[in-house]
Amino acid sequence: MFSVFAGIALILASVGLYAVTAYAVTQHTREIGVRVVLGAAPGQVIALFLRRGAVQLGIGLVIGVAGAFGVGRLLQALLVQTSPRDPLTLISIVALLTIVAVVACIIPARRATRVDPLHALRHE
Repeated sequence: MFSVFAGIALILASVGLYAVTAYAVTQHTREIGVRVVLGAAPGQVIALFLRRGAVQLGIGLVIGVAGAFGVGRLLQALLVQTSPRDPLTLISIVALLTIVAVVACIIPARRATRVDPLHALRHE
């Protein structure tokens, strides 16, 4: 049952991060157009939105790992064959969340690189 809830939470987190990044891309369409007109490479535009996603990911991971340590003691009786502070489990979860976050940020960031500069500058 915990696995099902964890999967649902992972899907919700990835969709939420995707939505926030996609919204940021639409809000910064004019800025992206100006950057492209001034000679920004597509990699620079992608890096811009990946940095923003990395900040959100970092804040979420710090809060999540701290919460895992706090709640781990309460759930110790329910944990089977693992401890509440198992480093392999925590590292694998952090790696999985990082991969999901990067994928959720790359999709709208790649779409931002295909913005037509003329359309972006006329965008209201």
